[in-house]
Amino acid sequence: MGTILLTAFALMLIIEGVLPFVMPGVWRDTFRRLIAMSDGQIRFIGLISMLAGLLLLYIAQR
Repeated sequence: MGTILLTAFALMLIIEGVLPFVMPGVWRDTFRRLIAMSDGQIRFIGLISMLAGLLLLYIAQR
């Protein structure tokens, strides 16, 4: 279980690092827009992201 969790974390870091490495300007603009959002909007984005992750996990397990 620990190896799987570590692998998942490593993959998350790799995926998260692609955009700032390839397109730092787009990454910076995205964060500028994120800062301008309200807490509710950011929470909604987080909720949608978590639900999408759960859906992908469900699909991957089938």
